[in-house]
Amino acid sequence: MQAVLSQNCYGKSSVRFAKIMRRPNYHDFKEVSVNIQLEGDFEKVYAEGDNRKVLPTDTMKNTVYVIAKEHALNSIEEFGQALAQHFLQNNPQVSCARIQLAEKLWQRVVTGESYNAHPHTFISAGNEKWTSSITLTRDKLAIESGIENLLILKTTDSGFENYIKDQYTTLKETSDRILASDVNMHWRYTSANIDFNQCRQTIRQTVLDTFAQHYSYSVQQTIYVLGKAVLEKCAKVTEISFVMPNKHYIPFDLARFGMENRNEIFIPTEEPFGRIEGTVRRSLE
Repeated sequence: MQAVLSQNCYGKSSVRFAKIMRRPNYHDFKEVSVNIQLEGDFEKVYAEGDNRKVLPTDTMKNTVYVIAKEHALNSIEEFGQALAQHFLQNNPQVSCARIQLAEKLWQRVVTGESYNAHPHTFISAGNEKWTSSITLTRDKLAIESGIENLLILKTTDSGFENYIKDQYTTLKETSDRILASDVNMHWRYTSANIDFNQCRQTIRQTVLDTFAQHYSYSVQQTIYVLGKAVLEKCAKVTEISFVMPNKHYIPFDLARFGMENRNEIFIPTEEPFGRIEGTVRRSLE
């Protein structure tokens, strides 16, 4: 039997850095985590232990810090492209560089009676993260961006009715319920010539506006409505995918205490939860 290497990649994961951009009157602050994976002519490395074409993963880590020092870091998409280009330009044995980035968000603290943003004091924006995935080959560049852990909730304008009921169904229909989700979404661009920060802000605000303003018949329908709204608003997005866990809030039974629960008191539950996914893309017609 002859064995052949059919696929390979290697790299460094969870390379974290923080950077202060010191402006004349204020500071900007970024905190980013980077995953790097390289593919290429590494068959002899695997099959023969010949390391002459291996770029050490420790070198990849150091490269992140050096390029972070030199780069303006206006967006994680631009920074990821700079990293990918560096690895391909300096390593002829590499055919593809994949860079995944996640930015932890920090916001300026608002202080004083005038509620001004403090020039160098920040507060965490919670669990929300901005993400990007850069795939660069010798002849093609693909960029995805996303938002993770966008926790949203509406107290009405949501229901769930007319679903299948079998011998195991206990869920009661409702036309008025809490709808909450820890939204993860990512999208593809039509090109790389984009203001990535502006596009992300537009998508984020479109999702929030649409979620707030429409009546949800199901999480599935909400995903389609959100995706359609994003495509209508952002011409440079070709498709958008959502993962929306349904974070359940169960009405508490107050009848046992002689009281009526008018959709006021709920028990938040973490598990089990519904997980709904969907991708909305532009029609090929």
